[in-house]
Formats: sequence, structure tokens, C-alpha cells
Amino acid sequence: MPARPSAAAELPPRGEGPAGDAAVQAALDVAWPRDLPAGDERQLLAAGRELLRADATGIGRSKWPGVFPEAGRGLAPAFGTGRFRVQAAIARRGDGGRAVVHLVWAGADRGGTFTDGRVTDWYFTRTVSRKGASAWTPQPRI
Repeated sequence: MPARPSAAAELPPRGEGPAGDAAVQAALDVAWPRDLPAGDERQLLAAGRELLRADATGIGRSKWPGVFPEAGRGLAPAFGTGRFRVQAAIARRGDGGRAVVHLVWAGADRGGTFTDGRVTDWYFTRTVSRKGASAWTPQPRI
């Protein structure tokens, strides 16, 4: 579980924009120290960012049919692609052998309201192929 951030990792005021993203990343790193091998962390962060983008904007949902079974059914995305960004992200060990990708992001909803500091967590389990190769598999959100 994340620890309380130190005073050195203070969050920027809401609405700071991209200029505050480094401080958000620093606060996450201080609050929840790394505990995964670097290769796993990179793989999980890339997948977590892709999943968040697919979830928020609708782009790329077909790549994740186990997570987005409704992909291709014409559902309108909740957020536009032009005003969406990941402010910070970490990948850490979760419970029960899982991993969690914790993302802080900003975006404008369909009504045009832009909000930063949104939080999304994606959980992954490690799967091993018959040939012994392992990969992280995203879990559907409940």
C-alpha cells in the first residue's frame, strides 16, 4: 500500500496543466516505491497507458477484447483525444500475485469540462504460454 508522501513531493495545484505533471509523478514515486523488475514495470506502464487511452477515448479497444467486450458496438467515448493526457503513472506489485498500474490523468469530457487529477487503476495477472514465455494480462474492471 502507498505510504504518505513526504513534504518534498507536494502536489501542484489543480489546473496547473502539463507544468505540474512532473510533481505528480514525483509524488507517486515517493509514496509508492518501486517493487517490480524494470522490464516488467516498462511493459505494465505501456499497457496501462494504452488501456487508459482505449477506455477514455475509445481508440484501440478492439486490441483488448477481454477488457472491452463491447468494442466495435458504436459506443461514444467519454473523453476526446485532443484533450487527454497521462499526468503520471506507476506500476507496482498488487495483492494475490497481481500487478497494478496506477495512472493519474487529465481530460475533457464530452461536455467540454477539463479536469486533471483523475485516477484509474488497471490490474494485471502474469500468464505463461506453453512455450514458457510470460506476459502480463489485463483484468476486466468490475
